[in-house]
Amino acid sequence: MITRRDVLSAAAAAFAATHISPQARGQPIARTGHILTGFTPGLQDALARLVAGQMSGYAETLVVEPRPGAGGRIAVEAVKGADADGSVMLFAPLGFMMFFPHVYKTLRYHPRDFTPVSTVASTPTLLTVGPRVPADVTTLADFVAWCQANPKHATFGSPGAGTTLHFLGAMLGRTAGFDFLHVPYQGGGAIQDLVKGVIAATVMPIGSSLGLVQSGDLRALATTGPRRCPFVPAVPTVREAGYPSLEDLTWFAFFVPAKTPAPIVDKLNAAIQAALRTDEVKAGMTKLAVEPDAIAMEDFARLIASESDRWKAIVEATGFVPTD
Repeated sequence: MITRRDVLSAAAAAFAATHISPQARGQPIARTGHILTGFTPGLQDALARLVAGQMSGYAETLVVEPRPGAGGRIAVEAVKGADADGSVMLFAPLGFMMFFPHVYKTLRYHPRDFTPVSTVASTPTLLTVGPRVPADVTTLADFVAWCQANPKHATFGSPGAGTTLHFLGAMLGRTAGFDFLHVPYQGGGAIQDLVKGVIAATVMPIGSSLGLVQSGDLRALATTGPRRCPFVPAVPTVREAGYPSLEDLTWFAFFVPAKTPAPIVDKLNAAIQAALRTDEVKAGMTKLAVEPDAIAMEDFARLIASESDRWKAIVEATGFVPTD
């Protein structure tokens, strides 16, 4: 079974590759290509635009279209129903395929409705505490002890109920043996309340609080990646802190409708890999606090299946009841 650790070496090899198949050369597949994202402008939208701007040769014009709504599912359903000619693509976190099937009672799509083309970037989650937590709490072990001693204050915010970040926080409380109350937010509201001391902690993408951590306004206790994050190299991983079951990365990836011909998929993959090698994309990703991370296509589908099984077990362990 492929795991997050297994794909690190494969990702490095795929990112370094320079070969472009014969099918990937030639004329653009369409005059205009459409890249659909599932949320209002933010990290996902910015990342899609960054990569699309360097995908020369795939289409004459690439348009990034946010289709927010239903937790991102509107965009997924739109791509599912699009023509399988490579002109319409989905750019989304892998959670849309490996996680959503376990938190929604009914989905109007199945992962098999799509062909995974390539991941482009990954980012760990950051467990961050604010002024509500005493200044002498500087490690995850300290924080767990503080939560156990102060159960009424053991709260954490995330971008929403039923998200992977919600479940990572819930699993910390479950594993460490304390009640970690989840407070769902939309957008950056969780960070704002963390700074104000309304909540004790957040479990959020690293870019959400990086500036405030670097300025000293917030304290980062752990990252969820399999290795230390270059943006906060002094912050230990959850494995180093004693909680390896919380190890997790958020990957962003391209998908096309399942019946898209292989030569078109190859051409799209080649255009993505070429974009990831450009200085513009590398520099842009650094500003967005994500790392280039391209997983080989043959490993990509296996990763989704493996992570789907993992998240199913996590959701069931927390007792979460799937929603409509």
